[in-house]
Amino acid sequence: MLVKIKRGWELPEHMATPEDVFLNRRQIAKTIAAGPIIAGAAPMLLAGRAMAAAPADDPTAGMYPVERNPKYKLDRDITPEKNATSYNNYYEFGSHKQISRAAQKLKIRPWEISIDGMVEKEFKIGFDDLLKKVTLEERLYRHRCVEAWAMAVPWSGFPMRQLVELAKPLSSAKYVAMRTIAESKKEMPGLRQFWYPWPYTEGLTIAEATNELAFLVTGIYGKPVPRQNGAPLRLAVPWKYGFKSIKSIISFTFTDKRPKTFWEALAEKEYGFWANVNPEVNHPRWSQATEWLLGGSQRDRVPTQLFNGYTEFVADLYTGLENEPLYR
Repeated sequence: MLVKIKRGWELPEHMATPEDVFLNRRQIAKTIAAGPIIAGAAPMLLAGRAMAAAPADDPTAGMYPVERNPKYKLDRDITPEKNATSYNNYYEFGSHKQISRAAQKLKIRPWEISIDGMVEKEFKIGFDDLLKKVTLEERLYRHRCVEAWAMAVPWSGFPMRQLVELAKPLSSAKYVAMRTIAESKKEMPGLRQFWYPWPYTEGLTIAEATNELAFLVTGIYGKPVPRQNGAPLRLAVPWKYGFKSIKSIISFTFTDKRPKTFWEALAEKEYGFWANVNPEVNHPRWSQATEWLLGGSQRDRVPTQLFNGYTEFVADLYTGLENEPLYR
């Protein structure tokens, strides 16, 4: 007899947020105190809604919404869009959460991405040209910040594996380092904070980058991703703490040396290279055992899960690395 065992992260279909509720929810408060598409819905209507709310200077607006990949499910409601797009960590625009207005100064066209390092041939490609070479889809992912808050987001984008294949790294490449734009203190006033090791850099092993969960984000909530969430291209690695999900990427460098990442360079004892979610390994200054869901009360917390609930997808990546500080 065939017995189906539910995975810990699966969400029953009847619990999915109806689209009319999701798209027409009431306006929520502008300030936060602390720090599925319905079957049979008209595609043109959905596209019209997405375009209406997309930035006027984003030529990709007509590409969204994209088809959802049903493989990736949630164990919680999707976070209201207003919360996910108004409570953001993006230190280049300020060291507080309400940076969404300041982030609108970022110029996202033209946007050129460098592929370099240990590859068959280094090259640069415009963001819009990159989108012609990949297949976009939507995925529902949990996102867990190291600060112990969490959200559930409908990201649009493409598997990072597609970019790695496009880059054609040499067999000797073991890591991919990524860098955020950091060219103008006028656009990004946070760059004036000289004590930070700008530019923002992050890195993954090639095995992590080609894992099926690693996702390069170009959209959110059926629209192009807004500036405060990392336009036009950011990373989503849902089994890791959120600071690994680098925003506004302008380069991918393939290398045989482990990159020194932004937060690792700033506070190595608190933020390491791996940064995998683990409820049993606390941050030096707070517990990681529980998390509060963005849009809800900080007093209503839920248990944190190992690898943020994605153990079956990623645990094998870390076999033999038990002596590494995998969980900070």
